[in-house]
Amino acid sequence: MKDALAGLRRTRVMVVGDLMLDRYQWGTVERISPEAPVPVVKL
Repeated sequence: MKDALAGLRRTRVMVVGDLMLDRYQWGTVERISPEAPVPVVKL
């Protein structure tokens, strides 16, 4: 592994993208929103 990484020393690398961290919340649906057809969730 050390030899493989040594060959990459002069290689240019560009990383494009972003990092996304998800957090899941669980709740109960009590009703549908009057403004849009989406559920109103109680957390």
